[in-house]
Amino acid sequence: MKQNKEVRLSELRFEETDDKMILEGYAILFENETLIGSDERGFKEVIDRNALAETLMKDVPMKYNHMDSFLIIARTKNKSLSFEIDNIGLKIHAELLDTHSNEDVYKMVRAGLLDKMSFAFTVSKQSWDRSGKVPVRRILGIERLYDVSVVDTPAYEGTSIYARSLDLVESELKAMDLVEQEVKVDLLRRKIKIKSKTNGGK
Repeated sequence: MKQNKEVRLSELRFEETDDKMILEGYAILFENETLIGSDERGFKEVIDRNALAETLMKDVPMKYNHMDSFLIIARTKNKSLSFEIDNIGLKIHAELLDTHSNEDVYKMVRAGLLDKMSFAFTVSKQSWDRSGKVPVRRILGIERLYDVSVVDTPAYEGTSIYARSLDLVESELKAMDLVEQEVKVDLLRRKIKIKSKTNGGK
């Protein structure tokens, strides 16, 4: 079954150096509850601290707004992008090559025009807590990290990939409701069957 790619926001900062353009931040934060969508249509999400234990991160690019048409800013393949998993989450360190497009991105980060990044991923394992008003999704395993991206927040929330996360959750919750209903119906049938056997035996 094909997994739906999802995207989440995180913080981005720059590092002041004399001759290098360096961006740093946490692409993923562990045990940090985040509201995806709204209370009316959405869910809370927590990424488990062990979610990256088996994640495929072999060749991950850093992009702008997850755009395939935009030049890649950095990449793990040539070691211009590196990751470190610590108690907080997945920390990224990107050393940008000296190109016009990279310089523009770096300048916008320094000026505060861009201060967010996000990561695109698929989930391999998750659990749900539906005891509260808003469902809580705990991501127990991230299957693959597709990219990390420097993003502008307003454009992010309107993207189709963000909307797919909400649609995915709605369909999963509906599927869970159907399973719960089937279990209840099955239990009811068993009770009726047991009762009729008991009555028939009298």
